[in-house]
Amino acid sequence: MTTEPNASAVPAETTVPAEHAVPEQRGFATRAIHDGQPFDPRTGAVIPPIFMTSTFVQDGIGGFRDGYEYSRGGNPSRDALQQQLASLEGGTHAFTFGSGLAAEDALLRAVLKPGDHVLMGNDVYGGTHRLVSQLHQKWGVEISTADASDLDAVRASVRPNTKILWVETPSNPLMKVADIAGLVEIGHAAGAIVVADNTFATPYLQQPLALGADAVVHSTTKYIGGHSDLVGGAVVTADASLAESVGFQQFAVGAVNSPFDAWLTSRSLKTLAVRVERHCQNAQAVAEALVGHPAITAVHYPGLPDHPQHELAGRQMRGTAGPLFGGMVSIQLAGGVPAVHELVGRTRLFQLAESLGGIESLICYPSEMTHASVKGTELAVPEDLLRLSVGLEEADDLIADLTQALDSLA
Repeated sequence: MTTEPNASAVPAETTVPAEHAVPEQRGFATRAIHDGQPFDPRTGAVIPPIFMTSTFVQDGIGGFRDGYEYSRGGNPSRDALQQQLASLEGGTHAFTFGSGLAAEDALLRAVLKPGDHVLMGNDVYGGTHRLVSQLHQKWGVEISTADASDLDAVRASVRPNTKILWVETPSNPLMKVADIAGLVEIGHAAGAIVVADNTFATPYLQQPLALGADAVVHSTTKYIGGHSDLVGGAVVTADASLAESVGFQQFAVGAVNSPFDAWLTSRSLKTLAVRVERHCQNAQAVAEALVGHPAITAVHYPGLPDHPQHELAGRQMRGTAGPLFGGMVSIQLAGGVPAVHELVGRTRLFQLAESLGGIESLICYPSEMTHASVKGTELAVPEDLLRLSVGLEEADDLIADLTQALDSLA
């Protein structure tokens, strides 16, 4: 009979020899490159190998080598990534999954029981809302929404049975910025945990755990993966009890990412800082160039001085040298739906596709793509809105691509 790992145990973290450990006080980019990434002790390979194995030989029954038995329960490639993510988010435990929604589902299952209530921002990824409203709600979980950028609205929406306050900031796709510390105060006063979706900001720009959040979730498919060649998700926390519950879900349900995808994600994290800097610089330039174009009625970007939460974003989202505002820009078109369809057929560098955060620039129509599941509800995205994931190309080329397409509409 096969012995499985202790079902209540949190998967072991990769152990780094003391002489190779990187002190926590070192900078973000240094930790991204070194934490969880020691050279291979047998060969001296600078990059840790990929452990493409489903199972591990035991030294006698129950004699696990370094705690490894079966790759659903633990794999060195996944553990290395989890150590990286925990370090960069300022957490003590990280858990990675096969997708962002798998990560969110594990966290929800770890916390909720029938009769509990989730209060969610009213401008989050449509799949996140769908996960609770169409799946968890069938098992007795309640959900409602509020404008997360309005603390009074959130406070008024908390219920006695609220167990999770869920915020995504900047929000998807209207780029609203929520006061994480203020939401933490409200959530904790109600006895709820506060979850921050940090996918848009990334741990380079924003540290929700340092602001009091109980857990951070990511679609690592996006900026963390950064190259549009993998799908994954993560949960990070500094709460040992919550970590134990999420760890059990990861092991028991098994929606883990493959060793190869974990290795690819670790590779990508090492360049996150320099990539996000360039994403932000390009997005700022694009947003500023689009303001005032006659074919556009609104440009949504926290880096613009007239954005309603510009000052908050400047305090809460910071790179190494000062405020940075992310790589996502949304625009609304004067010509409505017909203009949307015409524009997406005229851009060349901005390719029409779902997802975001890759090195290439993408254009997305949320109403029919990422947020189609909330169409016709109070969470519906404006039908005249396009979302831009600004990539790493030359900013002048990106501006020229959008301008020629917009000029055809004016």
